Amino acid sequence: MALEIYLRNKLEKKDILLMTHIVLGYPSLGDSFRIIEAMVEAGVDLMELQIPFSEPVADGPVIVRANQKAIESGATVKGCLNFAQEVVRTFDTPFLIMTYYNIPFKYGTARFVNDIARKGLQGAIIPDIPPEEGGDYLEAMEEKCLAPILIFSPTTSDKRMKYLNSFARGFIYCVARKGVTGEKTRFSDELAVYLSRCRKSSHLPLALGFGLKKKEDVHFLKGKADIAVIGSQTIRIMEKDGIVAVGDFIRSLR
Repeated sequence: MALEIYLRNKLEKKDILLMTHIVLGYPSLGDSFRIIEAMVEAGVDLMELQIPFSEPVADGPVIVRANQKAIESGATVKGCLNFAQEVVRTFDTPFLIMTYYNIPFKYGTARFVNDIARKGLQGAIIPDIPPEEGGDYLEAMEEKCLAPILIFSPTTSDKRMKYLNSFARGFIYCVARKGVTGEKTRFSDELAVYLSRCRKSSHLPLALGFGLKKKEDVHFLKGKADIAVIGSQTIRIMEKDGIVAVGDFIRSLR
């Protein structure tokens, strides 16, 4: 799988990678492009591009509000996919689509997967579709050599982790705690034990997201996870200090 190979090559040179997240169309598609540009220039290793959805159940208030504002501003699935294609052509960084299953279901699962492959995306993060209900999606992703990113949580049993890993490609997304994005996470021995369980259950690189806000959080993950995921905090920085501050924030995490 191309994404996994890319990540392993990067990990030979860096002790931890950075993945960032943006909501496409917030505050506008033009602003989204400038935010991505700032992140790429700051050295992020991969990015997830969220197609806005009206009920983003895994997301906290910051990202929920961004989804709502993007939809109110006219963001559409087709528009976001076309924008993603432009981004892929412009920047030499792997991009993933992140959204909720209602989006590909209404769009047509096979058509959706075909389109993200044709537009050069590396895979997708769809947190609300378990393998038991996502057979068509997983088969289509496999056919197009795309990475379906599956999710572990602290409440996932070891048996369930191994089952999920059998369908996963690219990397595993480990959520740091129960709940939604953007809330406070305790970077503790308990989190380290959880990541050790994740490591034993998968041969894939591990990404850790939900609640990372500063350099110390990223430093804590070194040797425990392979990818630190920064989401809500980037939106907070952009809203407070403007797009120009985003790159400086990303650079500060190293």
